[in-house]
Amino acid sequence: MAFITIAVGVLAALVFVPTTAFAQTTRVTLATATPGGGFPLFGDAAATVINDTDPTLSVTTANTKGSTENIELLEQGKVDLGLVAGVPAYEALAGIGRPPTTLKIIGAIYSSPGMFVVKGNSPAHTVGDLKGKPIAWGTPSSGLTLMARYAMDGLNLDWNKDFAPRLLEKAGDGPALVLGGEVAALWGGGIGWPGFTQVMRSGGRFIGFTPDDVQRITAKHNFLKPMTMQAGSYAGQTEAVQSVDSWSFILSRPDLTDDLAYRLARALHRGKEALAGRLDQARETTPENTKAAAPEERHIHPGVQAYLREIGL
Repeated sequence: MAFITIAVGVLAALVFVPTTAFAQTTRVTLATATPGGGFPLFGDAAATVINDTDPTLSVTTANTKGSTENIELLEQGKVDLGLVAGVPAYEALAGIGRPPTTLKIIGAIYSSPGMFVVKGNSPAHTVGDLKGKPIAWGTPSSGLTLMARYAMDGLNLDWNKDFAPRLLEKAGDGPALVLGGEVAALWGGGIGWPGFTQVMRSGGRFIGFTPDDVQRITAKHNFLKPMTMQAGSYAGQTEAVQSVDSWSFILSRPDLTDDLAYRLARALHRGKEALAGRLDQARETTPENTKAAAPEERHIHPGVQAYLREIGL
């Protein structure tokens, strides 16, 4: 009788063990960008939160050259997910200068208002004051660098001819060039961007766009939207900065399964408070913003669309 009782107890214990204990872990690779930029910062935080929220997922990050390379890696199936800035994502999805991509959106992560940061004692106060000066635009494959080219073009300026361009090997190289006086300004974007943080903590100052600048840029390139970065977004920032921006995305390789896309979207949503606690700009990483930021609904992965419907979107 004792043996039977023990056996029944063992069977009962097996029945009530959570099924996740036996679930196979799905490994996912997320391509970010060069060290010192915003994408590695977001990618590491998102990977940690996804893994903590859904133990059946194991997301690992990989440094790359940035958005342009990430699109290529995704299309070649060499990575599962990639962080891609708004402008190169828009070009790829719309087929500008290339065939339209079949990559899909897993989530919008945050907006990236573009602007310059200079030393506090810089004589420059407008974009025009920076003409002819050495500017650190970013890395060649960075989506922020591409956005700069569109923004300058909207002002009838050529980023390469009207300035002395300095392209970087790593995004993290920019702040030292500004603080050391080797360049007049560093171009970047977004709240919480590491390059801006470093310069502003050393007494830096932002140069954005005038209302007329914003109108000219958005009239010529309507995928860029007006945005105001509120005062206090960075240490020492006493005034709001007018800018233009686009949404950055998590994109997936073409053959990512609907089930995996659904689980990733669900983990991001369920872990949103933890993600925002790790990274302030990640407060914008919401299902609502994913739906609103996608150029067209068909660009959102079907598995993510299923999750959006499930939560009432």
